[in-house]
Amino acid sequence: MIVSTKGRYALRVMVCLAQRGGEEYIPLKEIAESEEISQKYLESIMGVLSKAGFLDAVHGKGGGYRLNRKPEAYTIGSILKLTEGGLTAVSCTTQGAAACSRQQCCQAKPMWDRLDKMIDDFFEGITLADLLRE
Repeated sequence: MIVSTKGRYALRVMVCLAQRGGEEYIPLKEIAESEEISQKYLESIMGVLSKAGFLDAVHGKGGGYRLNRKPEAYTIGSILKLTEGGLTAVSCTTQGAAACSRQQCCQAKPMWDRLDKMIDDFFEGITLADLLRE
């Protein structure tokens, strides 16, 4: 499993906003500059996070983005699953994947399923607050 740039940047942005305390709206330009992320690319990531209800967004003068929950309420797993579309190690265990003709006889499938569970449990066990403490 490789986490894409989109997932890594989303996580950086969420940590950045958590560090700011969540009270005031932070302009996109300011986030992009502080995280050294292209503003255009960041717009698409913020749209995904905002539409999913992870952030509050205000457009126009004085606008920007902020967390709408405490950092303890955001798991790293939820952020990565949103931006990555899932956290599976192999494509055949991805939810909605085409059925594999070898699924019934695949000796490795139980191993891949256990790995997927370990990955999910790991990332769901870490919150933004945990990252701020480390």
